[in-house]
Order: sequence, then structure tokens, then C-alpha cells
Amino acid sequence: MIRTRNAAWFATLMVTATLCPWRASTAVAAASANTAAQVTAVHCGHLIDVLAGKVLGETTIIIEGKRVREVISGGAPAAGAAQIDLSSQTCLPGLIDSHTHLSEEFGPTTYADVFHWNLADHAVRSTIYARRTLLAGFTTVRNLGDLANESVALRNAINAGLIVGPRIFTAGIPVGSTGGHADPTDGYRDDLAGDPGADRGIINSAEDAAKAVRMHYKKGDDLIKIMPSGGVLDQSASGDNAQLSLDEIKAVVSTAHDYGFTVAAHAHGAEAIRRAVLGGVDSIEHGTYMDDEDMKLMKEHGTWYVPTIIAGDYVAQKASIPGFYPPQVAAKAAAIGPLILGTAGRAYKAGVKIAFGTDAGVYPHGQNAHEFELMVRAGMPPLFAIQAATVHAAQLLKQDKDLGSVTAGKLADLVAVEGNPVDDVGLLKSVSFVMKDGVVYKRDGKAVDLNP
Repeated sequence: MIRTRNAAWFATLMVTATLCPWRASTAVAAASANTAAQVTAVHCGHLIDVLAGKVLGETTIIIEGKRVREVISGGAPAAGAAQIDLSSQTCLPGLIDSHTHLSEEFGPTTYADVFHWNLADHAVRSTIYARRTLLAGFTTVRNLGDLANESVALRNAINAGLIVGPRIFTAGIPVGSTGGHADPTDGYRDDLAGDPGADRGIINSAEDAAKAVRMHYKKGDDLIKIMPSGGVLDQSASGDNAQLSLDEIKAVVSTAHDYGFTVAAHAHGAEAIRRAVLGGVDSIEHGTYMDDEDMKLMKEHGTWYVPTIIAGDYVAQKASIPGFYPPQVAAKAAAIGPLILGTAGRAYKAGVKIAFGTDAGVYPHGQNAHEFELMVRAGMPPLFAIQAATVHAAQLLKQDKDLGSVTAGKLADLVAVEGNPVDDVGLLKSVSFVMKDGVVYKRDGKAVDLNP
């Protein structure tokens, strides 16, 4: 897989060099700069130490190339280093959104657009959504579902330096059952619907489940997303019924773990959550009707919970606007959406492991940080919400050796805000500084133009 991805990167760069030579030169220049390992000293007025769970005073972060070399208490001088003055601001690790859909953004025309837009339309829009996400302070995302693996191309282009966006770990297309939440043809007339199979993520047996996972490996995905329950925005009747058997879930998980994949499970209904946890998934997404038994099981199995409160809040608001969603979707949104906040609060009190995620694309991209305010409204302390979007999310991704905290040796992902977000978590909706891999993408509240 590594050889394939490197080859794809090289092919992309060569095509770009032919069609867009200025873009290719930017990517090559960035690679050369990283090879030179420029040293930068970032002077922060405060630093949120998410590992220790406290706000530090004046701190200097020494960055060499893509990684943090040293974290020094005080405004330490750094001879020969480029200087970045954030002494009036609070710094914290780059934020991680554990649940996004970077090639989609739902609106009142979405259900008609599917018959007019080509995959290229989604792919082009994804470059805009990715840029908005990064500039909002989210340097890493877990992309949990796309249309036809277009998020893999987006990931590769970002990694090659051709497009501005967050670091992406993508699940490609979701895995689910015929007629279920993952079935892309729900609501279509018979002659258009067809019968999607495992190559499109639609399974109806343990054998299908294994094939679907292997197809994801073949296509270069990073993890697996399953749909063991109904959902809100598809055009089927139920938002919470169980849609995968325990055997099917176990087949997905065992095959996925063989290939080094984690498995995220979209699940609203209590029975679907129970089956997903017993089946060995790594995380439950949404979890609307999670009951006490589900929470107990999640704690016993070490299963993560990604609430996506903002998505529930958004769809509940839009459900009251006539025509924004089809009638059956609006009914599900009105019933399910308002419940997620309360579930998230109960899960926090019960001690379930929580990672930050928003379902970006259900609401407009770039507004991800509103989730922090909703988490606090659900009863979580601001510092915990910040930890959920940094160290906890990195642990869920199994990337905590490189991400999740400002620590020597980790990748240099850093954001900053005026004021202290532990006192007012809403400040995270207006980050003034964004660095990813040691490269500054936003400074003084404005995007940095990286083109020569």
C-alpha cells in the first residue's frame, strides 16, 4: 500500500507539473523547505497542556521542520530561529475532528443534486471545504464516509502539498446493508436503484462483510465506517432500527483489524449500539438512544463515543423549515436531533471515553468549533472538551505518538486564540493562528498565501 500511495503521489505531482506548473513548484519547494528543517521559535503567552490538564504560562515552542523539538517554559531566546510572536495569545494543539464528510454539504437541494452532479462536482467542492476546515483550526480529521472514495484523492493531494487542507484519515464509502443508511440508492425509483453490492459497501452476509473491508484496503482507505443502525438523512423510514447482524459486524471488525483498520460505527438505536460494541468496533458515532446497559458495555470494552451534538442540533433546527428536508427526513431529524445533547451529557457522567467529532457536512463546513459550546452545554468542562479534540481524538485515531499534544517529537500542529478558551470555549470559533506540520496557514486571523 505504501508503494502504491507513493506512486500515486508521484503521478499526481507529474500531472500537476504538466497542467499547473506553478502548483507543482510550490509542492516541490515545500518539500525542499522541510528537508532543510528550518527552525522556528513560537512564543506563546499561554499553552494548554492537554496531557497534564492545565494552562501553562509563557512558553516557547521550538519547531524543527515538521516536528516540535523542544517546549521551554518562559520566553526563551532561540538564536538563528525564525520568530513567531503569539505572546498575547493562548496556544493549544491543532484540533482534531473525528467525524467529517469533506466532500458533502447537505442543503435543501441535496436530494435533487444527486441526479445532476458528477463525482467531480463533489471533488472540487471538497477542496473548498477542506480549506475552511483547516483555517478553522482543525489540522486533522477522520473522514467517515464519501460517495466513491473521492476523499482518498483529496487526502493524497493535501499530502502532496497541492491543496490546502487538514491531515485526513478516511474511511472511503460506508459499509451497511441493502436499504439501510449506507445504501446510496435509498429513495430511488426501481430502474435507477439497482442492487449495490460489497464493492459499493453494501453487505448482506459475513462473507460480503469481509469482501467489503478488503475492497477498502485495495482502494487505499485508512479505516472502516459501518452503519449498523438507521440514520436521519437517508430516505428510508427508520432512524434507529438495527440494520446489521452481530455476525456481520464481527466479520467486518475481525477482517478490518487483520488489515490494521479501526472501525467506526454510526449507531442511533440502543440495540444497534449493543451489537456494535459486542462486535468489537472502536467507536460509536452519534449514539442517540444509548442506554445505561450500552454505556456499561462501552466502558467494559473500551469503546470510544463520538457524540456529534452539533449535527443533531442543526438538523433539528432545519427540520422546522418547510421543504428543507423531504418529509420523512424532517420527521426523523425532529425526533432524533434534539436528543443527542442529553445523551452526550449522560455518557460523560457515566465515564464513557469521549472524542470530539461533529459530522461536518451535515452542517456547513468550517463551523466545527460550535461543538465545543454544545459539549459544555451538555455538562462537560471546557478543558475536557478541548482534550476530547486533541489527546483523546489522537488516541482514537491511534496517532497519539504524533498528534494530540504539543510535545517534543510530535508533529508541529498548533493553533492559537486571543483570550483563554478554558474560560470561554466559544473563543475556539475564532482561531487567529493555524500551523500544521510546521507550516503556518493562518496568522493574525488571516489565511497565509503559500503560493510563490
